[in-house]
Amino acid sequence: MKNEQGLLEGSIFKSLTMLAWPIIMANILQTAYQLIDTFWLGRLGANAVAAVSISFPILFLVLSLGAGLTLAGTVIVSQYKGASNQKMIDFSAGQTVALVLLVSTFLGVIGFLFARPLMVLIGAGPEILEDSVSYFQVSSWGFVFLFMFFVFQSLMRGIGNVLLPMYIVLGTVFLNLVLDPLFIFGYGSIPGYGVAGAAVASVITQGISAVVGLTILLGGKRGIRIKLKDMIPQWEWVKRLFSLGIPASLEQSSRAGAMTVMVMLVTSFGSNVVAAYGIGARILSLVIVPALGFAIATTTLVGQNIGAAKIKRAEKIGDLSSKIAFLD
Repeated sequence: MKNEQGLLEGSIFKSLTMLAWPIIMANILQTAYQLIDTFWLGRLGANAVAAVSISFPILFLVLSLGAGLTLAGTVIVSQYKGASNQKMIDFSAGQTVALVLLVSTFLGVIGFLFARPLMVLIGAGPEILEDSVSYFQVSSWGFVFLFMFFVFQSLMRGIGNVLLPMYIVLGTVFLNLVLDPLFIFGYGSIPGYGVAGAAVASVITQGISAVVGLTILLGGKRGIRIKLKDMIPQWEWVKRLFSLGIPASLEQSSRAGAMTVMVMLVTSFGSNVVAAYGIGARILSLVIVPALGFAIATTTLVGQNIGAAKIKRAEKIGDLSSKIAFLD
């Protein structure tokens, strides 16, 4: 296709921008997702916002452990895309989906079982402990769905299809806008679950996005077709994915760890301060969205050009991306 070929030739800045803006928009929408939760939970009071705010760093820490694996999928798939090797694109995608499915299931079980000690460890006070535990436990049920959509996003981005994930995220944001008040406050025969209701709404939207993503991957009409036989884990591929993914996971986990320490310090000032900190952190997270978008776009663009044996162009992409990140 013309756009795909353009990633391997022509203006590097244009290619980066073309890839980056849908990723930036998707990340802004995902931040809006969290702000919607905060808006409706604010109607329950500061304790409700604090219960979610205190859970967020731990959730981010758990998610960062799997995010590296999805990034590894982007790197591998982008290289095979550059080399025009469709068979290996499909195979590596199948291996990535299978491994992320196993890891997310494990993390979901651990998160559910250890929700209470984790919340106690981070400093949840008695006024928010139960709500924070219930929110974290319900959120843990959605880890598999969340990771499955993440891996779908990463694989699509690896082949340069950055618009489709953005459209799906946009749809889930609108759906969450409706489901949040429905499950937080209840309506008719649907009971209100309070703080846990925000997690219920998120799990439903995550489940829908995961099903849509996997359906697209299984259908094979958007550049990748995964087959069940390709999802049988092979040890050499598991090692390759981990070797690429662990450094990225550690890098993101360090940020999540710093956030956790900050929340532990903030909890000593009471739930009102925790709630204010949580709202501020979500708004400030918008600051890094452009840089993150260009970083992911760089991963795809460099990977495809390396796969196409255009090493000099890949080096130029890295140089330009570094300059953009510095200015950003």
